[in-house]
Amino acid sequence: MSTYLSLLKNRRDFRSLWLGASVSVVGDSMTFVALSWLVLAQPGGTAKLGFLAVCYTAPVVVGGLVAGPLLDRFDKRAALITDSVLRGVAVGSIPFAAAVATVPAWLPFLVAALYGLLKMVPMAAVPAAIPDLVAPRERDAANALESVSYSLSGIIGFTLAAPLLSTLGPANLLALDAATYACFAVAVALIRRPLRPHAKPAPQAERVTVFRDRVLIGTTLAFMAFNIAEGAMTMVVAPWLAKEQLPGDGAALSLLMAALSAGELLGGFVAGAWRPRIDRLVAIAVVELVAAAGFLAALGSPDWLPVAAGFLVIGMFSAPMTVWAQSLRMERIPPSQRGRVFGVFRTMMQATPPVGAAVVTPLLVAGNLAGAVILMSVLAALPAFALLFVREGRQLWITGSSCG
Repeated sequence: MSTYLSLLKNRRDFRSLWLGASVSVVGDSMTFVALSWLVLAQPGGTAKLGFLAVCYTAPVVVGGLVAGPLLDRFDKRAALITDSVLRGVAVGSIPFAAAVATVPAWLPFLVAALYGLLKMVPMAAVPAAIPDLVAPRERDAANALESVSYSLSGIIGFTLAAPLLSTLGPANLLALDAATYACFAVAVALIRRPLRPHAKPAPQAERVTVFRDRVLIGTTLAFMAFNIAEGAMTMVVAPWLAKEQLPGDGAALSLLMAALSAGELLGGFVAGAWRPRIDRLVAIAVVELVAAAGFLAALGSPDWLPVAAGFLVIGMFSAPMTVWAQSLRMERIPPSQRGRVFGVFRTMMQATPPVGAAVVTPLLVAGNLAGAVILMSVLAALPAFALLFVREGRQLWITGSSCG
């Protein structure tokens, strides 16, 4: 813990960014729960949930592709504050409407769409800003704190959502979420260091785009494949196991997701405080292979213990992938292009989990759990084997030549 406490103590600007983002993620975890509850209260609400999910997720792709270039042209502090204000006003429009009259049936869908459109702004801006706020040797710890923040804040938000929903109601729950956006905006405003655009690299480096860097492309494709497998596991296989195979129904599902989150917290903390001495791409490939083996534990159902252990392994060994790969990207991406590259790469990775859900659903409908498990394991493992044949090489934006 001394590594993280020292970073948070000595890097005031990073501390402000991290705390503000963490509070905002807690609110984000409550948003979809509250919006879903509002839609379910409408006539035919169950049938409308699918459309709400589309509004919530589909705009992410468009927003991610637009947000990146904007982050490279404007001060990232201004972008984060503007995003927080816009989403805070959007979410706050529902409790305002409930206070003065009634909530229009279309408003939750509009709020969900605006949330999805702007979601990638902080997801791209925060990692793009971290290299400006911490020293290179502190990047692993900073990236680990960002990863842990998403996991821990999500757990807190989802845990609080149910009791707050019953006591406050969905509209007031969204008012609480709007307040978390205000906290994020204030925290970003307290950052003293300018996060303005960086000067562009030399013309020779500009001619070679980072999207030809085999290290960046290889790690991103590996993450996309792993996210397909993890999306299949968390969105489809875990609920199916809880309902059809494991004792406890909803309690079993909560146990599995808690095991996954606990593994992510533990793996993230370890990865940020300990840097492997071997080539980082090899280290990323190794932990991905171990995480891929965790999917096989689903074959241990109807015994919940090996299945929960598998979820713990998946979380524990996937977290270091995120931490080490993000530090590697920060080194290789030119400072003037961090916003757009993080925006594109994170958008690509965010878009893949639903693909896994669509792929394994027919297998589970046919009762073929073994086929679904093997497919997930193969999807997660194959890119890891490919990473073993890629080396870090030199930084693209220094040498002006393709790496790998």
